[in-house]
Amino acid sequence: MSPAKIDAPHQPSAPDLDILGDQVTIHPGGYVEPPPQNDVSERNLVDDMARFRTSPLDFLREVSLHVSGTGWRAYDEVIGQPIYYRGFSENMIAAVLRTPMLQQRIQELADRRVDVEESQGLFGQGSAEEAKRRALRRVEIVKSLQEVAATLTDSMICKFESKRFIRGAYYLCTQLLTRAYHQGIHISSEEVLRLRSVAETAAKKKHSIIFLPCHRSHVDYVSLQLICYRLGIALPTVVAGDNLKMPVLGAFLQNAGAMWIRRSFGNDALYTTLVQSYMDTLLQNGFNVECFIEGGRSRTGKLLSPKFGILSFLLDSVLSGRVDDAIICPVSTQYDKVIETESYISELLGQPKPQENLMDFLSASSVLSLKLGRVDVRFHEPWSLRNFITEQRARVNDNTAPASALSNPLSPESRVRLLRTLGYRVLSDINAVSVVMPTALIGTVLLTLRGRGVGKSELIRRVDWLSDRVRAKGGRVAHFAGAPTSTIIERGLDVLGPELVGTIENLPETTYCAVDRFQLSFYRNMTIHLFISEALVCAAMYTKVKQGGGPDNQRISFNELREQVGFLSSIFRGEFIYPTAGLLPNLQRTLLGLESDQVITLTRSKPLDEPQTTTTDSSNLTITSIALSPTERSSGRENFDFYNFLLWPFIESTWLASVSLMCLTPPIPTPAPLNPEHSPKNIYLDLRKTQSTAQLLGKTLYHQGDLSYFEAVNQETLKNAFQLFEEEGMILVRRSTNSKSSSAIRLADDWTPRRDNGDGSVRPEGRLWDFIEKIASSRREGKNRRDGAT
Repeated sequence: MSPAKIDAPHQPSAPDLDILGDQVTIHPGGYVEPPPQNDVSERNLVDDMARFRTSPLDFLREVSLHVSGTGWRAYDEVIGQPIYYRGFSENMIAAVLRTPMLQQRIQELADRRVDVEESQGLFGQGSAEEAKRRALRRVEIVKSLQEVAATLTDSMICKFESKRFIRGAYYLCTQLLTRAYHQGIHISSEEVLRLRSVAETAAKKKHSIIFLPCHRSHVDYVSLQLICYRLGIALPTVVAGDNLKMPVLGAFLQNAGAMWIRRSFGNDALYTTLVQSYMDTLLQNGFNVECFIEGGRSRTGKLLSPKFGILSFLLDSVLSGRVDDAIICPVSTQYDKVIETESYISELLGQPKPQENLMDFLSASSVLSLKLGRVDVRFHEPWSLRNFITEQRARVNDNTAPASALSNPLSPESRVRLLRTLGYRVLSDINAVSVVMPTALIGTVLLTLRGRGVGKSELIRRVDWLSDRVRAKGGRVAHFAGAPTSTIIERGLDVLGPELVGTIENLPETTYCAVDRFQLSFYRNMTIHLFISEALVCAAMYTKVKQGGGPDNQRISFNELREQVGFLSSIFRGEFIYPTAGLLPNLQRTLLGLESDQVITLTRSKPLDEPQTTTTDSSNLTITSIALSPTERSSGRENFDFYNFLLWPFIESTWLASVSLMCLTPPIPTPAPLNPEHSPKNIYLDLRKTQSTAQLLGKTLYHQGDLSYFEAVNQETLKNAFQLFEEEGMILVRRSTNSKSSSAIRLADDWTPRRDNGDGSVRPEGRLWDFIEKIASSRREGKNRRDGAT
């Protein structure tokens, strides 16, 4: 019954650094501290903060060390450009306002306004007097725009003014953070040494380091600022949405490195130019920058598609030649447990997102008294943005400019392609250095097993298997460092808590069950990027396996497999990041890997005359069909099912979204309207209400047994599905010019089902129905759907 052991070579890694308050401890690579035998010996700063009652002198001494700046706390000799001095903000504002780009935009806006007023006859008709009034009015408008720009800049920029402030801020944030994450912040010593070396070189060349972390929690930017401060690297300017600009906290964050930008720029030409001018100023002067490649926080646990707003500004600075170069540093931040997951679930279930509030964050799940394990921060090897641009322009034949001429403009299409390549390169680098935490291993195992629960011995076995698979796929696992797997699992279960994973007592063996599967899916999604290729293949094979019968009946031809894998890859292109080699090479590599793991068997024959319809392995034989291996069948399909369980919730969600499109089928007009624009098929419906209706439909189907996964109704995946439908031309979207009102949609004509002329019911036929059925063929078998029918 046990699967074949995977002999993945385990390469020794450099030791990790554990930053816990003032302590920096070296551990073996990927070390996870086992629970202490005595709580007194646990390194927990909750006790340190409580010492004021028992030892007030020690408490005051510790505070005074930070305020006075003793030793490393002084933050005097930082690696990077000078920050935290009186007058920093005034100098930055003046530098931004002096940029030629901003001054040119102000002159253009003044000219436009003067032309409008002139066309309205506001300057009179006399030529001499009119010219004088026009000139005076133009000076007045320019002055007004300068004042507006200065005010906007002052409210937007970060304010590195006081070292005493940042010392106290570091102490306060460290105490608050380690009260929740009591095992501190873990980083790799090898990556830190490399980062410091890169920072020293960049500082000499006056180049900025652009930190691009993934975003799962508000703790992300706090932890990176703490690391840079503790290691003596110049703090980055953090690009933050102005929704966090709340009383007290807003000013605190701005002085700690936050810059505020609007969530939407609209058509504000002055503000757009102002943001670009600020980015140029930061990069021209070598100040470090931090922005989140995904835009907002991921509510699902996996990486989101890149957002190209600020990234476009940063790329344009170098692409235009206004900035010589900048260093890109992708960053992965992983957690044993994310503080905000409870609020994420509420949002994904359709509840309105609450306005950001300091006390709500601090009191989230009693954050100030929790023990949530550790934060793990990993830095990918930094790389030159200029070199990236040069390589991409040399690779793509661009007729607008030679590859070496960075200052020459790209065509709009080439620029968009370059921006997208940059965004997905960063996401790939983040995935490459991400560490899979014990809680992610436990959550993944619990949600990929059939049955209500799992015994302790089976949980240990599957966590060991999953750890091996992660390493075999090139991933990183929080190393157990000699501690038995059972100890690590107990620690992970303690962090997750009984609200997520329940324990069934009074049984011959301790048994665990998933209590909150929706919230556990957040941790399962932290591992899915490693196995997406295998999951797509197994979901495609499942179209045959679910039909039952003997092994031959469940065999699938290579052409059928390739078609379904290609279809699934296409509909999930907005959800996952695929290897860049292409469909056929990735499919070949995945099939050979699954065969090596004894999950499948491949039937081969001599090469055919049409090699484009097949693929070959190293023995130059063509793969013609695929089936489950005897070993996999004897083990109860546990590994095959594991890969399916990873993808099934996303298949269900996309199926649900496509079924909801049937609701957009217009009624039969009676009588036929005289004006075609008044025809029901031309009526647009509110997009948000349509998505809410899809979510309500999903909840109904789940509770009635027609939907297997409650997480399939989550708002983010449904939104991604509707984005797919728009890209595929299945729906037509009419965008709203008002940010407060929703867009509207209707079905495209060739995707609109027909209604029965008798009873008006929608006919199960047409392009939309075929699309739904193709998705349904890979759905998990369940109530009324073993044959895959909708």
